[in-house]
Amino acid sequence: MMWPSSQASKILTFLLFIVVVYCIYMDTFLFLRIQNYRIDIYESVENATQESSTHKSIKQQNYEDVVWVPCTINPLCHPTVKALMVDHINHYIYGPLCAILDIGLGISERMLFLTPNMISFFHVLIACLGAKLLTCQSLVARRSAIVLFQIRMFLDDLDGHVARERKHIKGERSEVGSLGYWVDGICDLLGVTAMIIGILFYLKNNPPRRGYKGTPVSTLPYHQLKEINTSEDIEKEHTDVGISYKTKVTFQRIVQVLGLFSGQMVLSSLAWNRYIDMYQDMLENCTGYDAWRREDTFRSGTFFFATSLWRIVNPHSYLHLLSLAVFCDKMWVFLKTVHYSGYVGLVITVGASEYLVESIRAFVVNG
Repeated sequence: MMWPSSQASKILTFLLFIVVVYCIYMDTFLFLRIQNYRIDIYESVENATQESSTHKSIKQQNYEDVVWVPCTINPLCHPTVKALMVDHINHYIYGPLCAILDIGLGISERMLFLTPNMISFFHVLIACLGAKLLTCQSLVARRSAIVLFQIRMFLDDLDGHVARERKHIKGERSEVGSLGYWVDGICDLLGVTAMIIGILFYLKNNPPRRGYKGTPVSTLPYHQLKEINTSEDIEKEHTDVGISYKTKVTFQRIVQVLGLFSGQMVLSSLAWNRYIDMYQDMLENCTGYDAWRREDTFRSGTFFFATSLWRIVNPHSYLHLLSLAVFCDKMWVFLKTVHYSGYVGLVITVGASEYLVESIRAFVVNG
């Protein structure tokens, strides 16, 4: 290990507490910013032919005029549909860091030879190296792999940032159907696949164990006794409470658990991108719809809550949690915990989104 386990636990617990508090703080201020200040995508509402003098957006200030953190690095300045649905780490931590790195190195303005697609291809190479380290028995190597995968996710955020800066686009947006959209998606898929394959090989070579503690084998129930006897590998340990019989988890079970988790990732990614596309079409891209209704929907607490659910169950959040589990050497425990239960949260989020889509369509599209 890199350091004593007790020290590592204290440091990780403290850092996690700080991150959670920071994200809750930023979510709160994001909601207040949406409610109390003008929103970029609806600034054209001022020029509408309707009674604009009484509209709330006319009375509100520009957020840039009152905030002390420059909007070039402030993740609250330009709220968009996608910004409300991006996971907390990418939006509140990696996003500002990408902006700072871009300002420092001048990637968007001076390093024109470095394209967003090149950054995407590069983070796939980093993912392959990280996948190789994930197969190692050494916890230090696996933790190094997690560092590489976090760099990969940072670069995944950087390629989007550079693309938007060069096109002078404010805020997070998905340009569905563009070349960059497909390249970014394919590179993300390759990076995640590399991580899953690395974990699969590690678990295959170092299968987790399950056992029955504190009970002599002669007193075990028949179904448990049968499970132990059919195993090819049995380890017997003496403990304070009796004897522990441990068996290796079969490779078939490993594939099943990892496959179910991968299925969650795929479904989450497809649904997440689908709802971003639908919300953008109804609230941002189609100026033919009533501007007042679009803005009121975007400001509503219901919309904020529904999009906040995607902050938790989107594929990037899954990857961050899996990375944390690997770093803490709790990979198998995490996978077993979420390989079924994760689908419940995903179904709830999809159901809430479908209901919201129909409500928005009735209110904004159909009037």
